[in-house]
Amino acid sequence: MLPITNYRDRERRLLSSGAAFGIASRGRLIPEEDDPIRSPFQKDRDRIIHSTAFRRLQYKTQVFMAPKGDEIRTRLTHTLEVAQLSRSIADALGLNEDLAEAIALGHDLGHAPFGHIGEMILNAKIKGVDSGLCFEHALQSLRVVDKLERRERGGEEVLFGLNLTYETRNGIVSHSKGLAEMSKLEDMRSPQTMEGQIVRLCDRVAYVNHDLDDAVHAGIVDVTDIPGSVRRTLGEFYSQRLETMVVDIIHTSSCRGEIAMSPEVRDAMDSLMLFLKDRVYLHSEPKLEEGKAGDLLARIFDFCISDVQRLGPYLREHPETYRAEDPVAMLCSDIRIAAQVVTDYVASMTDRMALHVAQGLVMPHIYI
Repeated sequence: MLPITNYRDRERRLLSSGAAFGIASRGRLIPEEDDPIRSPFQKDRDRIIHSTAFRRLQYKTQVFMAPKGDEIRTRLTHTLEVAQLSRSIADALGLNEDLAEAIALGHDLGHAPFGHIGEMILNAKIKGVDSGLCFEHALQSLRVVDKLERRERGGEEVLFGLNLTYETRNGIVSHSKGLAEMSKLEDMRSPQTMEGQIVRLCDRVAYVNHDLDDAVHAGIVDVTDIPGSVRRTLGEFYSQRLETMVVDIIHTSSCRGEIAMSPEVRDAMDSLMLFLKDRVYLHSEPKLEEGKAGDLLARIFDFCISDVQRLGPYLREHPETYRAEDPVAMLCSDIRIAAQVVTDYVASMTDRMALHVAQGLVMPHIYI
């Protein structure tokens, strides 16, 4: 017979004083009874994994759109790599692996199709309707877990949002730099836990390494093109560079009492980022397709905002219009709400969903 362990006992036994403890969580937007077996952060992780938005990450672009090779990363594989790195570092430092994993798994749920070009287009479109609105993927990820993710409860009962803990929500919304638009979120602007700080750093560690690895496999760059200073500091190949960064974060954070990299490794990572920006993110051949993807999303947005009836069944799945007697009339009377609903609709799409919707909107239907 196997014993059933209490999560509070596990945390008390395994975690350091700087960790986020489930029993000390700042709670959920809607209070729930404590589960003695699963910690609040484990429940957060489980809800994220079973969400529709998480499953759709499998078919959302990370960097390379419509890759020819199946081994090229998608938004889902990026998310899993961030989660794995975050857990490893949290474990080594005696921090809460479950919280780090939950944040990592949820951090990119709000990404638009086709990578960062999708984010740029949706931000420009929604601001064009109302300058007080914006689209930023970290904010949208929080919006997904707070408001948009739909949970069936049997019969006609429907809940919107995953009702995650404050700590997970904070880590999700603060994982990305350049968050000027988050001023309205007050203390949510920066990671309030060490676990959140780990995910924020691991997000960058993951993408600079796997984007370079994908670029090498795609023949866009050669390993000999990588600056010599980067290779000497971080290593000559993918796993070596990754291990150098992870071990450095563990040792540096342990010595400083905060999540950090050593100046030498941080400078090498910054140099690698500049190399990727010049050779992959801005000027590589696959990136030339971004303009087409941006135009496609812009056209979907314009079609839908001009005729919200095109959203069809989505209006019955959105919290703003779910209980409205006439959702179309409601959106037609309030352009601001309409712009937000259309943005949510487009952002929720996978790459291939966007292609399918665009084809239906642009291509003529032949009935003969």
